[in-house]
Amino acid sequence: MSAAKPKLAIYWASGCGGCEIAFANLGERLLEATEVVDFVFCPCLLDGKRKDVEALADGEIAITLFDGAIRTDENEDWARLMRRKSGILVALGACAHGGGIPALSNLHTRADHLHNIYFAQAENPERTLPCQTHVVQVPEGTLEMPVFLERVKRLADVVPVDYAIPGCPPETDQIWNALHALIGAGPLPPHGSVLGAGAANVCAECTRKSSDKRVSAFRRVWEFEPDPALCLVEQGVACMGMVTRGGCGGLCPQVQMPCIGCYGPPEGVYDQSAKMVSVLGSVLDIDPIRNLRSKTAINDSVDASLDGLVDIAGLAGKFHLLRGPVGGPSAPRKDQP
Repeated sequence: MSAAKPKLAIYWASGCGGCEIAFANLGERLLEATEVVDFVFCPCLLDGKRKDVEALADGEIAITLFDGAIRTDENEDWARLMRRKSGILVALGACAHGGGIPALSNLHTRADHLHNIYFAQAENPERTLPCQTHVVQVPEGTLEMPVFLERVKRLADVVPVDYAIPGCPPETDQIWNALHALIGAGPLPPHGSVLGAGAANVCAECTRKSSDKRVSAFRRVWEFEPDPALCLVEQGVACMGMVTRGGCGGLCPQVQMPCIGCYGPPEGVYDQSAKMVSVLGSVLDIDPIRNLRSKTAINDSVDASLDGLVDIAGLAGKFHLLRGPVGGPSAPRKDQP
């Protein structure tokens, strides 16, 4: 291993593994990357252990890509370890960046989840909760179990974060571009930057034609055959392109699917879910209810128009329910490592 090369690490917290697949999809470019960096920890590609990371000096890892949300105390512990060992810590993907789909768990309590998993969906006459205690004795010895936290956190809620690469998962080419920006010869991007994405929204990359948006009701794409040339919102589909950061190339609308918001909010939007609710309200045609006099009739008419919006929290807050800047509200700004 060349001592002259900067070290690169990847850690996988509570996530689906899609970010690792996107990284592995670099393919032959990984060989190109090894010419300028040394991979010191990457569970999806290398056999590495925690003790290998602990043996490194603080700050010895030049860049760590940290993906997945913080669901357990083990995730928290690894976040602090990788922060201490890394010069640059990057939140890779929607879960590390904004909580992602795991953060929808925060709409319920820890007790709700444990009851549903171990009592409602399992035969458990002794009503055993295996994750109630950190240490568990089994015939083979002592097991240390991660503690299931009350709330899911994004990486910046636990440690200061330098940059974020959004997406679920991020586009492979965008990961490559972000790595070039971090390990290139030029100056580092401004601290707290979102890398591998644009500043505008997905609509700026979408090729569909758009005009005045006014719909009488919402529906999902499996209920009809959308016009492939017309804006999906104008066809009553809850596409989140207007409230989502671009950089993906507008790929989902190209294949008749609405943007689901995985790149998080664009510049100037703090709360992606609230902004999406505002968008939905602004495009709903209220002419049919203008002449209604009964409050009940008005409510019934609005409810009928909104019937196609199933699980608004899951729709609008699917990837960025946890809000805040990349580095976190209390993360210190620092000079280039």
